[in-house]
Amino acid sequence: MAVLFDGVAFGLQLSLLAVGLTMIYGLGGVLNLAHGQFAAATAIIGARLIEVGFPVALSVISAVAISAGLAMAVDATLMRPVYRLHGEDRVLSSLLVTLGLAFAIDGLLIRFAPFTLLNLAVPGPAFVLLGVPMRRGVVVAALVAAVVLGVLVLVLRVSRWGRAVRSIIQDEEGATLCGIDPSRMRRSVFALSGALAGLVAVTQGLTAPIGATSGRDLTVLALIVTVVGGLGRVSGALVAGVLLGVVHAVASHTIGAVLTFVLLLLVAIAVILLRPSGIVRSAV
Repeated sequence: MAVLFDGVAFGLQLSLLAVGLTMIYGLGGVLNLAHGQFAAATAIIGARLIEVGFPVALSVISAVAISAGLAMAVDATLMRPVYRLHGEDRVLSSLLVTLGLAFAIDGLLIRFAPFTLLNLAVPGPAFVLLGVPMRRGVVVAALVAAVVLGVLVLVLRVSRWGRAVRSIIQDEEGATLCGIDPSRMRRSVFALSGALAGLVAVTQGLTAPIGATSGRDLTVLALIVTVVGGLGRVSGALVAGVLLGVVHAVASHTIGAVLTFVLLLLVAIAVILLRPSGIVRSAV
């Protein structure tokens, strides 16, 4: 039972990570292969701020804000030529550009902070849930991820900004004719995705140390969840994240971490072959 609870907690974090990635694809038709590196950069920045004496809360909030700013800067610079392309050319160009960015961020983090880790230990005894003792860090991470996801879904459903985002995902040309500026919305969603990646770094830091080399694994996990849930489908990312989180926890407990990654990749391949649109039918 504890493994299942850990899986749900991890799955909520995967959902948080994948939502940013799938929203970027839904609005811009691009895939960001540096998404996990934004989380790793957030972890390093937050850890360094804590090391120099900043309060923990201020350090993680500042690091998440910097991650959002970095994502916005990437959208305003590197992605501008990509958005001029269309169809498969845009997707392929985005893969190449963001893959290069991922390598660059990885190189900088490993060069300047190879041993820096964000570790946000939550003091106190274990939290008992349905008779099962759970680490406080896992419970706090799950609550943070669940609250943020809930607020995000609410904003997407009821706010003017959320309706604009959903309209572009469903029909960009029609949304443009209604006066919505896709480029401005893309930039705001890119910034949001950076902030969400930063929050994932914080929640990961509550459960286990996260450092310079964590970005690649997080990017791969985000891509798997996005593919299984359906590219551009926010609801799909939410459902797939929790499901794959449970699979990841159970498989890691029984067959080991390496084979677990192989299993998740096989799940993604099966979904691509059997249901290319993802496991969720919803359009958004």
